[in-house]
Order: sequence, then C-alpha cells, then structure tokens
Amino acid sequence: MSKKIFITGGARSGKSSFAEALATELPGKRAYIATAQALDPEMAARIERHRRERDAVWETFEEPLAVADLLRRLQGSHDVVLIDCLTLWLNNVILGRVEADDAILSMSEELVSAFSAFSGTCIVVSNEVGLGIVPDNPLARRFRDLAGIVNQRAAAAADEAYFVASGIPVRMK
Repeated sequence: MSKKIFITGGARSGKSSFAEALATELPGKRAYIATAQALDPEMAARIERHRRERDAVWETFEEPLAVADLLRRLQGSHDVVLIDCLTLWLNNVILGRVEADDAILSMSEELVSAFSAFSGTCIVVSNEVGLGIVPDNPLARRFRDLAGIVNQRAAAAADEAYFVASGIPVRMK
C-alpha cells in the first residue's frame, strides 16, 4: 500500500511520537531518516537519546541534506519510511550555504517529488513555525517563509495531513 502522510505542529507537540506510532502499526520493513546534526553537545545528547529510544524495528539513516536521494535509494527495499524532520533539513540546507531561495525551493521540489514517488508509505514530520510572532531578523524571517512554502508543498502532495498540538493529533486532510 502506498500512502503519503504529512505531520506538522509546534516544537515538542508530540509530532514525532505520533508519526512513529502510525508507522509501527504498518507491516513491513521500516526506515527512519533523521535529519538532525549534532552541532553542539546538547543536540548530540538529544540525538543519542533518540537513537536509544528507537527500537529494533527501525533501520536508521542519518542524512542531513541528501534526503531525496536517500528516499529514492530506499525505494523497493523498505515498506515504510519516516522522515524526521523537514524543518531541520531546511535548516541544514540554509546553513550549508545554499544562498538563493530559488535553489532551496528547487531542492524542496525534488524532495517532495521523491516523497510522492515512494512506492510504500512515507511519513514526513515538519514543524509549523508560522504561528508565532514575526521574527526580528532577516535570517529567521527567511527560514519561516521558506518553511511555510516547503510545508505547503509537502502537505499538498500528501494523502493525509495532521496537525499535532499538546500531544493530540487533528486530521486536516
């Protein structure tokens, strides 16, 4: 069965737990694509905690940038793929010095295309960053704006979309 699922919500809202619960209900071989990078000791500790918490039903791939390529490589070998998370991927792309927004949006189109083409179930987790105040600096505003566009594209390509707040998922689509 091929299904595309997009899950969004605020930080620490329960998005990842909900995504993992959905994925573990599905049969077949599972892959977890983690986009986080250990750029400081606190983040390294978070990543290590997540590695320990993930059980043996997952094959974990840590890929901060080439997520579309990895998703295409997993085609046919995995039945369920969870990508966590799209906004960390976007952060990595921006910090990787991709200067032009057009280039970033092209990369996001490639990722959404790979998401759409995946033959199994693909679940994408992303933060909704547009619900707060307008950021006070150009880089943060750029990130917020690009994240909004990328999230819209992924949600449009999904068969199902959920918003998670305070641990409660609400189906939007």
